[in-house]
Amino acid sequence: MKIRIGSRDSRLAVIQSEMVIDSIRAYDPTAQVELVTMKTTGDLILDRPLSQIGGKGLFVKELDKALLEGRVDFTVHSSKDLPMDIPPELPLVAFSHRADPRDALVLPQGVDTLDPTRPIGCASLRRTLQLRKLFPHHQVAPVRGNVQTRLSKLDRGEYSALVLACAGLDRLGLESRISRRFPVEEMLPAAGQGILAVQSRADVDTSCLSLFHDPVAAVCLTAERAFVGALEGGCSSPVAAHATVDGDAVTLTGFYVDGEGESYIESSCAACADAREMGAELAVRMRRDHP
Repeated sequence: MKIRIGSRDSRLAVIQSEMVIDSIRAYDPTAQVELVTMKTTGDLILDRPLSQIGGKGLFVKELDKALLEGRVDFTVHSSKDLPMDIPPELPLVAFSHRADPRDALVLPQGVDTLDPTRPIGCASLRRTLQLRKLFPHHQVAPVRGNVQTRLSKLDRGEYSALVLACAGLDRLGLESRISRRFPVEEMLPAAGQGILAVQSRADVDTSCLSLFHDPVAAVCLTAERAFVGALEGGCSSPVAAHATVDGDAVTLTGFYVDGEGESYIESSCAACADAREMGAELAVRMRRDHP
């Protein structure tokens, strides 16, 4: 039986889907795997910020529909692009080993300093707020499009720099474009950054994903998404979370912006068997301590 993998048609999305395909073929060399690409609403509307047109959930609507209609068996997502509400009939069934979760500063080709006359381009309020603290004298402006489109805008002189996910640049073989990898203490990543998620229908056999799935990444993602969800934040909200696992100890750091625009960062470390409970507990504590 043929296994059909649904993906956005960007170069990065295809590379990420091919990672899943390779793991399926390693599990079963006889498997027939087909890649089905499609454009999503988020890929087509590029003239407005995501927050104005419905958030990052616009990158999954068409893929969800293809799953529900049986046109594909699995879909592959960057976890940071997933909405908080996952339909029970379309569960997340596997998660990749986490790539570099950090954000990267990318300068124009041949340039080694920031141009103060041009803005830093980024696509999220989370990055914007943290950039304003790191570079208080620089303007920050929105930028849309896939990685290659954004890099073209940068190299044409529209921006002094971009902030992009290290994982995407590394997967595209563009690590040489990275001028600086921000430590998570400077710029907290989006929940799920660096982790790929595979989604399917509840009735699909997922055993072919056993070599792809990373249980440590699953624990981290569960804690991070629980934190964001408990703060009623979607994946476009100014909320961030990053978890690490060391033996039985899970460390979760959360970031959010209160109603007056002030940001808080707090860490929690515990030998926690329930990552979902841990994420929600940190969110409750942050709200209590910073009402």
